[in-house]
Amino acid sequence: MIAGASAGRVVSGWRDRLDELDFEHRYMLEGGSLSQMFLRYPLTVSHPVFVGGFYGILIGLTLLLPYGYIGNNEGQALEVTLRNWGLQTLILIALTAFLGGFSSILASVVKRPPIRLENRRRYLFPFPFIGLAVISVSMMNEVPEYATWVGWFCFVYPGPLYIHLSYAPRWRILDRLDRGLAPFEGMRRTIDEGTVDEPSEVDDEDLEEVVEASF
Repeated sequence: MIAGASAGRVVSGWRDRLDELDFEHRYMLEGGSLSQMFLRYPLTVSHPVFVGGFYGILIGLTLLLPYGYIGNNEGQALEVTLRNWGLQTLILIALTAFLGGFSSILASVVKRPPIRLENRRRYLFPFPFIGLAVISVSMMNEVPEYATWVGWFCFVYPGPLYIHLSYAPRWRILDRLDRGLAPFEGMRRTIDEGTVDEPSEVDDEDLEEVVEASF
């Protein structure tokens, strides 16, 4: 109960200061449904490193079925299959967490405003499925090495890209708000062009439900 009350105080700090901003900046910093879901938690917990690691867990879980299929075809013991899958998942978690931390550091150096990606999500959405299909095929058949690397890139990059372009810069500004600092100090441009457009009508409820179910 004490921890919950503490979390509420942390969140209400930046939210109270956010209400003092004009509509354009408030709309930019509130983010879409995915960012709002992460930002329901204290800023320490929702740091880009942890969000990146969480994304690594999600994509690792999607590899469980291909690894299970290959292990069954090759007659591997269940322990061997789970060990191989677990090692790959740990590598993915470490990679995506590192990329989240790198994006956080870069956001502090570059000091650029976050980009809202609602209107671009439709272009990013197919990439993980394409990547997973290529990786699955590469596990079952001989394919060129470059195709496997392209598959891994398509599979992994949408999450780190979202964190780099949108979430890490937003988290940096909200963290400054939470600490009582001037949120836009040192920024040559405080709002991304096009951010003040009306919220997109793109339906992302399915994506939000998948992520929420994993919490």
